Amino acid sequence: MAMLSDTHARPRDRLSCARLLHPVLAAVLVVACVASLEVGATDVTLSSVLGKLAQGKLPDGIERVVLFDIRLPRLVLGVLVGAALAVSGAAMQGLFRNPLADPGIVGVGAGAGLGAILAIVLGGVLPASLTALTGNHLVPFAAFLGGWGSTILLYRVATRHGRTSVATMLLAGIALGALAGALSGVLVYIADDRQLRDLTFWGLGSLAGASWAKVVAAGPMIVIAVGVAATLGRGLNGLALGEATAAHIGIDVQRMKALAILAVAAATGAAVAVSGGIGFIGIVVPHLLRLASGPDHRALLVNAALLGATLLVLADLLARVVIAPAELPIGIVTAVLGAPVFLWILLKRRGLVEL
Repeated sequence: MAMLSDTHARPRDRLSCARLLHPVLAAVLVVACVASLEVGATDVTLSSVLGKLAQGKLPDGIERVVLFDIRLPRLVLGVLVGAALAVSGAAMQGLFRNPLADPGIVGVGAGAGLGAILAIVLGGVLPASLTALTGNHLVPFAAFLGGWGSTILLYRVATRHGRTSVATMLLAGIALGALAGALSGVLVYIADDRQLRDLTFWGLGSLAGASWAKVVAAGPMIVIAVGVAATLGRGLNGLALGEATAAHIGIDVQRMKALAILAVAAATGAAVAVSGGIGFIGIVVPHLLRLASGPDHRALLVNAALLGATLLVLADLLARVVIAPAELPIGIVTAVLGAPVFLWILLKRRGLVEL
């Protein structure tokens, strides 16, 4: 009986330890946010503005523009995008029961990339009414539609008689990715020099174009989608035991699959639409957290949101200051930092991971 009691206590202890990371990661995120507002290419700092406010003075025009119109929306967008990518990666790894899964596995990345390329290369020939409707947000709008549409297509292909096959979705995703890559190659081939520069910059990812309009457009969808994904912890835990076992313990497997896929599509589609291609956040963050606090998705998904947001904010800070006053695409920073970490994780777990 004592052994049985210990066996039941261990998962609860691990869950409690994992939940202890919530306030720790939240505190680290706050520090990262303060640093992001404090440091930049100009001499404007958060501390100087707060000092003026404490003295009853208002910040001047340049300080207001730099802090409230440039750095703050960029920070908010970084938090949203980082949380979306990390939570989506954790959810996909749990759903596919594959530690190498990432948000792009459901076709969001391929579809969003194709949509963005279409908008950049062919945007000039679109009807004036459509370009007037989307304004300066044609590329993000097209990227979101492409990502969302590709995911819905994969979901329809993989669902038959009310049952969704994750294996079919994975294979269909590979095929769709190849097709999207081929179509993108054709568009890149006919693009002019200016369009090629735009395509390269978008593909590498950046938060340089952050604005309150983008925050308002993408923020609600990301928050709702991440919130929905965070409620699926128990279902993903059950799915780790197999679909039959999960159904036996009362989990609606098909509903959980649908919610997970649609939430990931919405979160990742919105994130990619406003930031471009940013890699490694969705695959590295869940791995780090599983090593640190175990695989329980009830805590993992929340911790992933906090750590993903923190890492992307810090990566954006590095992108802004490394070659200031110019800046690196944030996708380069996340790749340089994320690839060695991912290789280290694979080496550390080489007895558990099969390639």
